[in-house]
Amino acid sequence: MTDNISKYDLIMFDLDGTLAPSKSSIEPAMAEALIKLLEHKKVAVISGGIFSQFENQFLKILPADSRHYENLFIMPVSGSCLYVWKGHWELQYAENLSPAEKVTIRMALEEALKEGGYEQPDEVFGETVEDRGSQITFSAIGQSAPLDVKAVWDHDRSKRGRIAKILAQKIPQFEVVVGGMTSIDITRRGVDKAYGIKKMEGFLSLSPDKILFVGDALFEGGNDYPAKSTGVDCEQVSGPEETLKLINGWLV
Repeated sequence: MTDNISKYDLIMFDLDGTLAPSKSSIEPAMAEALIKLLEHKKVAVISGGIFSQFENQFLKILPADSRHYENLFIMPVSGSCLYVWKGHWELQYAENLSPAEKVTIRMALEEALKEGGYEQPDEVFGETVEDRGSQITFSAIGQSAPLDVKAVWDHDRSKRGRIAKILAQKIPQFEVVVGGMTSIDITRRGVDKAYGIKKMEGFLSLSPDKILFVGDALFEGGNDYPAKSTGVDCEQVSGPEETLKLINGWLV
């Protein structure tokens, strides 16, 4: 476990499973710890979700005192978008898929779901296919499914792994990643957590040795795993509780 963060200028956190339970809000204790961390370090939060997800899970839980928000960077859709604080959250860039690319992805996804044996449950919770601008996300039981329902649908990732393999063969020009607990994310090739890290390196003019990435899925096949290819130091955590202990240890 990384005990000393003095050598790092930027700490990057995954959101779901790292700072917060999947699609759930961060705890007040986590918000408090992150605000304290922002007094000393630049912090980026990166996720496959869209900005509104960050607002609901993360930003609205932070204290109203925004003195240190200039040190906070919000990176939706694996860093293909970037928001910075300028008295309000302002979009710096967004690298969206073209309409033609979205049609190609949706058609291939429909075929892959059939060939992969996906059967939509009788009850779904929200959209199963979501357009996130620079990413198309398939959520097998809906974006808003309760955590306990998500946890049992594909606990070993085998259902999504089968579908993702078929889909990747159909659209090799795109990146297909098994993400979260019930989802598959499709982006332009190369758009993943490593992509987001490289974007922050350029935006802040940092070398890899000045960045620490913290995530719960740094294992091979996990949606944080690409971070390891960038040369930044990586810290594996088991969930938000361990992340909070980690941050509080840095603040001592």
